[in-house]
Amino acid sequence: MARGRFITLEGIEGAGKSTVAAQLCERLRSRGVAVHATREPGGTPLAERIRALVLDRGDESIAPEAEVLLMFAARRLHVDNLIRPALERGEWVLCDRFTDATRAYQGAGRGVASGLIESLAQAVHADVEPDLTLFLDVPVALGLSRAAARRGTTDRFETEGHAFFERVRSRYLEIARETRVVRIDATEPLAAVVSAAIAAVESRWPT
Repeated sequence: MARGRFITLEGIEGAGKSTVAAQLCERLRSRGVAVHATREPGGTPLAERIRALVLDRGDESIAPEAEVLLMFAARRLHVDNLIRPALERGEWVLCDRFTDATRAYQGAGRGVASGLIESLAQAVHADVEPDLTLFLDVPVALGLSRAAARRGTTDRFETEGHAFFERVRSRYLEIARETRVVRIDATEPLAAVVSAAIAAVESRWPT
């Protein structure tokens, strides 16, 4: 059986990843593709519990390196219990964030050494890498404005300042030079962004 396809969506807050992912999944399913929509951190019951620890704005601080370790602990659970089994069954996985988010948020945003991140990535998911990454790019000011308009309570990342997200976006733009990444202008109307995402997928794997 042919291995399934692993597609990730990346971008800062307010880029529209969740909405695009939902519509892309609907399109793939309408074409007969078995696809799992998931997210990081999280994706499995135990990984979702780790997500809650990472995002909670509690009184106890979390060092950047501890944050990275929590992210990769959740990722290992996610890969072992959902992503890899689905791919081996020939199914597709569409994931809202993956290790590129760690490179951008914890690496560029928090200042964690890239060597630590890459060594953990190798240990946790050396055999599972995205076949395609859709980077929904939006300027920081616009993304944060969109996010503020739709959210209720804020998590630990959403309380970060403009400079933090500029560092994150700059790292994403570096990652977008890789051949597996397609940058999509997320300032366009939603219908255009969704169409660009669908076109990027179907240009590689006509369904």
